[in-house]
Amino acid sequence: MPMRPHIICHMGTSIDGRLHPSRFTAAAAGVSREVLRSHYERIHDRFDADGWIIGRKTMSEMAKGSERPIAYAPKVPREAHLGKQNGRKLAIGIDPSGRVHYGKDNVGGDHAVAVLGQQVSDAYLAELREDGVSWVFAGAKGDDLPGAMAQIGALFGVKTLLLEGGGKINGAFLKHGLIDEFSTLIYPAVDGVAGAQSIVDYDGPEGDRPGAGQALRLTHCETLEGGMVWLRHSVERAPG
Repeated sequence: MPMRPHIICHMGTSIDGRLHPSRFTAAAAGVSREVLRSHYERIHDRFDADGWIIGRKTMSEMAKGSERPIAYAPKVPREAHLGKQNGRKLAIGIDPSGRVHYGKDNVGGDHAVAVLGQQVSDAYLAELREDGVSWVFAGAKGDDLPGAMAQIGALFGVKTLLLEGGGKINGAFLKHGLIDEFSTLIYPAVDGVAGAQSIVDYDGPEGDRPGAGQALRLTHCETLEGGMVWLRHSVERAPG
């Protein structure tokens, strides 16, 4: 199988591991909430990765497209389709059921790539083709993430991707051994709500640990303006 890209899970979190800044406690006196929020995109840009990966819900919010009924959609073979990347970075959406609607070939200026299950309809694929969106298939159910990442690496020639959650997508990537590094920005704040989504929320059988056989090694620790802490950990895997 072709080499997959190097994948960095880049996330911002409260000190209790939660993901939604709208629920965080207020910034301390004299600390700008805008400065704290700006760190995430600044470090995202600093990585200069070839693209980024998010889940269906977040991609739907960002793409803002609408479903278009397409009558008499032709039968489409279940194989990868490449739109025109034109040198742009990739905006990759993990969308097994084909529920994201784009309306264009980019998200925030980056070329849209859908990671799908083979069960999606021909009408949906016709919509994506009209929009100029690229796609790859991650097996029948859309859960073959290793295969999808290998395809993206081979077809687009990308070397590094940022995985930017939410927690369930991050958990699935961790379970498959697809995260090579964590980049974690810790806000000087708490959320405190039980059951709120965290950096990794693996949705699997009880007792099934997604990080089994993997260990983290601290490679960077930096305090940023406003008291945010930036940590980087490499992921080490047990032999075999």
